[in-house]
Amino acid sequence: MKKVLVAYVSRTGKTEKMAEYIAEGVRFCGHAAEVKKVSELKKEKQLEGYDGYIFGCPTYHRDMTENMKTFLFLAQKAGLGGKWGGAFGSHTHSGDAAKYIFDTMEHVFKMNMTNLGSFLLREDVIETSEGMRACQDYGKALGEQLGA
Repeated sequence: MKKVLVAYVSRTGKTEKMAEYIAEGVRFCGHAAEVKKVSELKKEKQLEGYDGYIFGCPTYHRDMTENMKTFLFLAQKAGLGGKWGGAFGSHTHSGDAAKYIFDTMEHVFKMNMTNLGSFLLREDVIETSEGMRACQDYGKALGEQLGA
């Protein structure tokens, strides 16, 4: 069994709900998934011991939040190169944050990223059955790439 960290920022609870659904998808593949707010992760040592990482953040003013940017600097120090990763986010009108996170993980951290690319959902879709399944499918995609 592999272990995946789903770390997120959420202001309204929508991105948190996405993180929970994504973790369920990882678990459907027989892997362990821990869901944590980025504010709980203060030292790069706390990022050790995982086989995969999925980071998420809502988009505000066409960008990721400042605390996600700070967290990504911490994650860079953790040496995640070669690990599997994915990125997600919620949005109302533009969904830029997920792509920025994904690109950072792929090009700066040198991670192996899920072939689904970054994943984003409009906030009004997240708590529908369609939104829940889409999140679970994203988690399952990463879980399948981790293998047995």
